[in-house]
Amino acid sequence: MAATLKLLQPLGYRVFCTPFAYSATQSVAYWNVGNCTRHRGHDPPEHSSLCHPANKVEDICSTSSSRRILTASSALPGLEFSRASASKASTLKPGSPRAMKVDEEDVEVFDSFEDPRVFLQLRPEYQLHSYNRSEPCQPLSVSEGELILHKVTVYQDNLQPQIIADYFCKLRSMPAEQHPVLLSSASFSLLCQLSVKNIQLFDALDLISILKAFVSLGIPHSHSMLDVYETRFCHKVWEMSLDQLLLVADLWRCLGRRVPRFLKIFFSYLNLRWKDLSLSQLIHLIYIIGENRQVPQDLMQKLESLTLKYIDFINLEEAGTICLGFFKSSSSLSEFVMRKIGDLACADMQHLSSYALVNILKMFRFTHVDHVNFMKQFGQIAPQRIPSLGVQGVMHLTLACSALRILDEGVMNAVAASLPPRVTYCRSKDVAKILWSFGTLNYKPPNAEEFYSRLINEIHRKMPEFNRYPEHLLTCLLGLAFSEYFPLGLINFALSPGFVRLAQERSKFELTKELYTLDGTVGVECPDYRGSRLSSHLQQEGLEILWNLARKDMSSKPEFLEALFLLETMLGGPQYIKHHMILPHTRSSDLEVQLDVNMKPLPFNREAIPTEDVAKLRLKHVGVSLTDDLMNQLLKGKSGRPFQGEIESESGQQPMNLEKKAAIPLGGSLYNVEDRLGAMEVAGLCPPACVQAPQVKLAIQLTNKNQYCYGSRNLLGLHNMKRRQLNRLGYRVVELSHWEWLPLLKRTRLEKLAFLHEKVFTSDL
Repeated sequence: MAATLKLLQPLGYRVFCTPFAYSATQSVAYWNVGNCTRHRGHDPPEHSSLCHPANKVEDICSTSSSRRILTASSALPGLEFSRASASKASTLKPGSPRAMKVDEEDVEVFDSFEDPRVFLQLRPEYQLHSYNRSEPCQPLSVSEGELILHKVTVYQDNLQPQIIADYFCKLRSMPAEQHPVLLSSASFSLLCQLSVKNIQLFDALDLISILKAFVSLGIPHSHSMLDVYETRFCHKVWEMSLDQLLLVADLWRCLGRRVPRFLKIFFSYLNLRWKDLSLSQLIHLIYIIGENRQVPQDLMQKLESLTLKYIDFINLEEAGTICLGFFKSSSSLSEFVMRKIGDLACADMQHLSSYALVNILKMFRFTHVDHVNFMKQFGQIAPQRIPSLGVQGVMHLTLACSALRILDEGVMNAVAASLPPRVTYCRSKDVAKILWSFGTLNYKPPNAEEFYSRLINEIHRKMPEFNRYPEHLLTCLLGLAFSEYFPLGLINFALSPGFVRLAQERSKFELTKELYTLDGTVGVECPDYRGSRLSSHLQQEGLEILWNLARKDMSSKPEFLEALFLLETMLGGPQYIKHHMILPHTRSSDLEVQLDVNMKPLPFNREAIPTEDVAKLRLKHVGVSLTDDLMNQLLKGKSGRPFQGEIESESGQQPMNLEKKAAIPLGGSLYNVEDRLGAMEVAGLCPPACVQAPQVKLAIQLTNKNQYCYGSRNLLGLHNMKRRQLNRLGYRVVELSHWEWLPLLKRTRLEKLAFLHEKVFTSDL
């Protein structure tokens, strides 16, 4: 979870330096230091957006100082930090207390650096391989520090590597208020240059000691000197212990610097020695992996097996750390492990911190594991915790509920009640995900009017931010559409050519489907809308994308294929039914059937009849042969073999062949021969070109559990919106629900046909 308070993040710097090669006898020519507004962890800009609008981070280096060439002495070009930069770096460095006084009761305050590291305080073993700002060390007075700097200047040509490392270790113990002065000192700049010059002579302990000093003193994470150190640590990986490697990785994290080369070699090392990881080393490693976002998946699978090994010894906060690390690195955990973690949390959820709770929910959302007991207990404690959670935490809780399809009215009502007074703390992402969650769960809270009006107003207020992240605006509008809210001004903007172009160029996501869904929804539900619409080219592109996805999805489901085949058989052939997307923008397909005034099926699907068969229908009358068997059926009023057509179909013959015979649709009564003959006459005597207008249009939908809220028969937002729109267009929705149809697949063919017949011809007529 990223920071919501920009002043809690350290300020970085951009370094302008000439290319150089270093060796034991070469020195750096010169270093130019300027300012950079990147913050710790290199999080995307969206994560630090308008949460405290009144709080701004000012630039700390003037233009004149940003490219200034600084020299340490007349004898040696040196490195020097600008005084202003050093002052700010010290004020906001990771190791310092909070950079500003914040009301402790302000629930929106979140430190994206410190909060994920709470677990490091829970076991003494973590101190062996993590950076501890409160690590005891001998304080260094100002006069002693000045003496060391004086020695650096005087004895610079004779300083041994161990002495240089010792000076760094001592200088880090100077009072924090003296750090700005130290960083702006020419002598300290010279000491940094000497360390680079002698870097190949340092052993692993010296390098770690110097890196600790960099963290304590607040060296800017973007400083080019750190490139040299990363390279040297890369060369030392195979000589270091697991504790040392984890400590180095942790120090880089504390500096806020990405070190992909070092981590790549470190992960190679771990692939060979992962079985040696202790419990504390495993948890710390997963934290580091999560903060760096990238890791080989084969290593994560090994770490998952270790997690299972230690699962009975993991505490609640560590469980949250594991989930967050796997979540941030986009690495999945097996259902078995997730259930184990859920059981661990359920055993003492009252003592589970809200931060760990959110992280575990993130992983349940990511893995789509439905731990019923966990969610039940979550529903009991969440309403009391939500008012004390920051809006980002509230967003993650709400999003987890929607992703898991769990509608807990107590949780949703608590979210809706707590959000309006603090909606200004929301990022564009928070507004989008919350609206999407309520829309997806198809739930309107008791204070719906206030809730939606405040969030819609916040969308207007944050339009500059939505321009940077266009996907969030589309998410907002789709969530609102699910809930039947249509802010036409925002929709007009979102469908305008300029915003569409922006969405295609700027967003890292493919947004054609979202644009097409919004455009199609407006076309059906807002008949008086006269604003912007998608171009025909983009509409066609969206149609093709969604139809290909829907067709592939349904054609892979045997329950759907059997329903389609039986419906074709029952109705008389493929020309009586059409598999297509009646409303393409709703992202799922339907089986359309049309009935005439007598409730007989109409052969409206021209695509199912070959062209040559249509021509033959127009040239000759396809009559009915009056056989003895048929006469007996007519005279006796029943048939001894009522499902002869089905037997033929099961033997491999096509259910409809216009050239040889007409299949008999089972309209009206299932065993009514006269109705069957009447339907046969429709098939044989009336080609599709002359089919009468339908009296009833059916949209037959085969649903699955993922279209409903968990454990209920309440449709999710998208599917509820689709039915609403089908009704607007005059369709009657016929549902083949999963709780009815799937059990029937094990029953006889006659029972399945009887079920389908009842659904099509007698359901809700």
